[in-house]
Formats: sequence, structure tokens, C-alpha cells
Amino acid sequence: MATSLTTFTDEARIAFDTLSGRAAGLFSPSLRLGVTGLSRAGKTVFISALVHNLIHGGRLPLFNAQKSGRIARAFLEHQPDDAVPRFQYEDHVEALVASRIWPDSTRAISELRLTIEYESASGWNRMFSSGKLSVDIVDYPGEWLLDLPLLGKDYAEFSADAFQLAALPVRDDLSADWRAAASTVDPLADADEMTARRLAESFAWYLKACKADSRALSTLPPGRFLMPGDLEGSPALTFAPLPDLGQGGARPGSLQAMMERRYEAYKTHVVKPFFREHVARLDRQIVLIDAMQALNAGPAAVADLERALTEILACFRPGRGNLLTDLFSRRIDRILIAATKADHLHHESHDRLQAIVRRLVDRAVKRADVSGAEVDVLAMAAIRATREGTVKQGRETLPVIIGTPLADETINGETFDGETETAIFPGDLPERPESVFEIAEEMERQGSPVRFVRFRPPKLERTAEGVTLSLPHIRLDRALQFLIGDRLA
Repeated sequence: MATSLTTFTDEARIAFDTLSGRAAGLFSPSLRLGVTGLSRAGKTVFISALVHNLIHGGRLPLFNAQKSGRIARAFLEHQPDDAVPRFQYEDHVEALVASRIWPDSTRAISELRLTIEYESASGWNRMFSSGKLSVDIVDYPGEWLLDLPLLGKDYAEFSADAFQLAALPVRDDLSADWRAAASTVDPLADADEMTARRLAESFAWYLKACKADSRALSTLPPGRFLMPGDLEGSPALTFAPLPDLGQGGARPGSLQAMMERRYEAYKTHVVKPFFREHVARLDRQIVLIDAMQALNAGPAAVADLERALTEILACFRPGRGNLLTDLFSRRIDRILIAATKADHLHHESHDRLQAIVRRLVDRAVKRADVSGAEVDVLAMAAIRATREGTVKQGRETLPVIIGTPLADETINGETFDGETETAIFPGDLPERPESVFEIAEEMERQGSPVRFVRFRPPKLERTAEGVTLSLPHIRLDRALQFLIGDRLA
């Protein structure tokens, strides 16, 4: 799908950028790792934990290069793209370690270069390898990625799809005001700035309401309506879908013509540059998802997460190149889908969470036709905010997780103060992942099998010498092994 999203001119620019990057990397090998995910999936936390553990020699038993002692050191360098904001790693670690607060979530693209000096495990490789790999970590919002399918749709198709989604039962009440407002306008009437603004604001409010915890929906393009940044108030964001558009073209000077022009401007000036300058330059990709939040919100949110994953996977350029094609075009040969916040569950449910996500991903991969790339699934916590224990309840012994819930988090009528540590029984995920998809009606009636609260970052342990240990995690080492382990072999 991704190849149909570009013109010949776009492909020529991508080829030139790739060739320039390959030339620069002849004597300094690098790998571009994309980190994305939908809102509050933990992109900032993942990058901070990854860098912190590598720089400080964290406990990574399943990361072979670290386990075998072949990594001499890892350190930050100046990033190669001067026009891209730097990922503020130091600020984020300060928030996590000193203040025990979660850092602000991703609002725009940022980048960080982590260089690893290592000794290859192969004598042959040691002869020809520089023993150094620079990992350029590119952090970007998943909401922007969901804009890429718009490149293959004209305004009428975009409008029809938007109204079809808005009519779904889980969205119907939230979209009612916008749909009512849209039904009162004549697309062929003269263009009016205030009408366009009123519809755009109502449409944006509906999208933001869908994103709230109670619905936890994921498929919400255009992404900049949720995260406008410096485009807020610009004509490129002052448009909205219109209902019942006919087959004929829009009358010049009409409201429909205005909306079409702004929609096309959004694609030209926002979506295409994002794809060309960032997504098309990636070598590896991790997609973080908050499957727990979707499960908590119910079957409709799970179905919408699967829809979002399908659209995200269809936007990548998967595959393996050869010596010649790699000079002009980058392909993503490994994609990791990671369900975050596994520390909100007892370890007995980690495999169940992973099985549910694998079922979601398998269906999405089949629909998106991702061929040529290795796709894996993982349940993880980049930073583990809880530890495990047991409590007695009558004759039963229940597995619990222990941590400090965030202030104002509530469970079973109890509201937490953000300071008190407590033990919580999070519930169990179903043993059969298929049941999440089969028992939708029962889940609608009885509620989700898991309820969770959000926890503060953990207090870091210190050694007897007073040295602060690295950030604790669940399966971060497995993620590292899949994403970069082969490049350090």
C-alpha cells in the first residue's frame, strides 16, 4: 500500500535522500529505528528506558550482546538531522528518577542518536566490522501515521469513510453534534469561513472525545486534529468531512470546493513530507499499543485497535532489499508490536496478553498484506512500576501487584493519594485469546475481565556503594534483541 501513496517525484526525492544517507554510513554504520504508538502507549518511556539501560549497563539477560559482555560502551552523540528536534532524554530521565513522574507524551517528531561500541561474536565479522553501530531513534506520534492512508483517498472518499465510522454504535453519541451540524449545510452553497471553522471545531471535538479513556478508540484521522502543533488555526486544519457528496465535481467557490482544497493542502503540506522525510527512511520499527486500555474499554475499542493496526502496518514499506536496491530505497525488515504496561498484570497473565495481541496482529498482518518483513509480538513494560506478591482472602491466596497508584486513581470506590503503596488484584485475562473476540456481548454486559489503575514510576534501588541501578523492566531485553541484536552479532 505504501508504494501507492507516493508520486514519481516523491520516489525520486526518497531515492536521493537514501543514497545520501547510505554514502554517509559507509564508514559509520547506522540503523534508523522508528518508535511509534497510539496515545499513552508509552513511547517516551520506552525510549528513555532503552537508552538508560544501555548506557548504564542494565539487567538485560536476553539481549545477547550485553549478556556476553561484548558491548564496550553505549553513549549519546549529536543526531544527524539538524532540522528535527532532539528527544530530551535527560529531562525525561530526571522526571522518572528524581520526581517519580511520567514524562510528557509525544506531541511531535523527535530524534536521538545512540552509538554502541561492541565486539562482534564472529571472528570473520571482527575483521570487516568497525565495531560501532549508531542507532538513530525516531520518535513520532502514531496518530500521524494513521494519516498516511489519506494519501490514497480523495475528499469524497475521506468524507464517506468518516461518516461511516461516526455512525458505529461506540461513536454514535459522540459524533451526534458534528453530524447534526454537517447535515444543515449545503455543500454547494458559497464558501463561508465561519461555517468551515464551526464544522472543523465540532469534528475535532468528536475525535478527541473518541480518544478519551472511556472509549479508548484508535482510528481517528486526521491526526493533526488531535495534535495540531504549529498548524493550529491554519486553513490546512480548518476543514471537515461533508455528507452525501455526489459524483459530480464541486462548484468553484462552494463550501465543498473549499473543503476539498484544504483537505488536499493537508495531504500535500503535512502528510506527504512526514512520509517522505521520516517513515520512508526507517530500517526497523516498533509499534507500542495500550492493549490493556482497549480491553478495559470493551470489545468496540479492541475492534478499533485492530482496525488501527491494520492501517498502520499497511503504511510501512516492508521487505528485504539487496546491495543495489538498498542504495536507493530503505525497507523495514523487522516490525515489533509491543503491548505495554504488562506490569499492570500479574506475570501469570503476561502470556495471555501476548496471545491476545498476537491474535490481533495476525489478523491485521493478513489484511494489510505485510510481506517480506519479520513481525513479532511482545507483552512488555519498558519501566516496571510494580512488583508482585500474594494476599490471603479467606481460604484463597490471590496474586497481586504492589505499587504506588497515581494521585486520584480510583478502584472499588477508593481514591489514592499518589504517596501510599498498595496491593491490587488486577484480575485475570481469559486463557483463550479467541474468547476476547467471541464473547463481545458477554463483555458488554459484565464488563472487562481486567481493571487497572496507573502507577507512579518506581523508586530506584541503590547498591551498598550508593550507585543507582538501571530502570527495572519487563522484556525490554527481548525487544532490544529483536530490533538490533542481529546488527551487533
